[in-house]
Amino acid sequence: MELVLLTGASGFIAKHVALKLLNAGYSVRGTLRRLDRAEEVRAAIAPHLNQSAGQLSFVQADLESDAGWAEAFEGVSALVHTASPFPISQPKDPAVLIRPAVEGTERVLKAAAAAGVERVILTSSVVAVINESKLDTLQDEADWCDVHLPTTSAYGKSKTLAERTAWELAKTRHLKLTTINPGFVLGPPLDGQYGSSIGFVERLLKGRDPMLPQYGLPVVDVRDVAEMHLRALMRPETAGRRFIASAGSMAMVDMGRTLKAAYPTRRIPTREAPQFLVRVLSLFDRDIRAILPRLGHLERVSNARAVKELGMEFTAPKTALLVAADWLVKHGKAWKQA
Repeated sequence: MELVLLTGASGFIAKHVALKLLNAGYSVRGTLRRLDRAEEVRAAIAPHLNQSAGQLSFVQADLESDAGWAEAFEGVSALVHTASPFPISQPKDPAVLIRPAVEGTERVLKAAAAAGVERVILTSSVVAVINESKLDTLQDEADWCDVHLPTTSAYGKSKTLAERTAWELAKTRHLKLTTINPGFVLGPPLDGQYGSSIGFVERLLKGRDPMLPQYGLPVVDVRDVAEMHLRALMRPETAGRRFIASAGSMAMVDMGRTLKAAYPTRRIPTREAPQFLVRVLSLFDRDIRAILPRLGHLERVSNARAVKELGMEFTAPKTALLVAADWLVKHGKAWKQA
């Protein structure tokens, strides 16, 4: 039974990746910054395991420290690197995100090479693909985010530079690297630790914003993202390739209207904010300022490679959104159940 090292095992995507790998018969060793979270992760995954699932274990390792990585790779045949800082809000200093993302990727991939582990699946992001200078075109794996544009967000820079670092190391350390580049990840969480994309759905359900910006982005179900990691790992011919994970794009206002149709009695925003108002608000809010370059645009990316080479059939964006909302409502995260 092959042993896979999964970094950042407590993450929203990582837990789904672990579940897919385990149910496919792989044993998974998950890295955690603190081992006291091991039982929480195990409890989230356990109810969904099949009879022939592999073994799940944990090891302590931090992207910002060399300690523990050599031990983490003992007996491992492949690495799935999902761990990366994800901001709740845009930091004042971009280096807060960029440095741990880039240095962490470098640290983990060098440790893999030192341990003789060649096969690497890296969770990148569609933000490392989308070039803001061509927002009105359909972009694909040949495109890269331009980190030199003054409007590129700290998160965009962190994911792009981390992925570029991985490709450089793959070349110099002879690693068989595949990257998965997900869009806005929705779908069902496995527990209450679900990060900012599901947090956005929660915000919509709670009606915290009266209007939504004129902006749209690629959407993907977390279960499809996990499936892509598994399929990439099982297909050696995917080494050297990037794969966009997206089911299609969805405007923010369409997300609001979809949720309003499903929950008509709730105060969910369904109107677009005038662009001038968003620009005024951006003077006082760093998070709003980060979307200004994309205002008035629907970001579009191609999933043709994932469909053709991985055989993916993606869950529709509206379905991924409604499944996420349903989970939040049923678990009392959107409003208190009567």
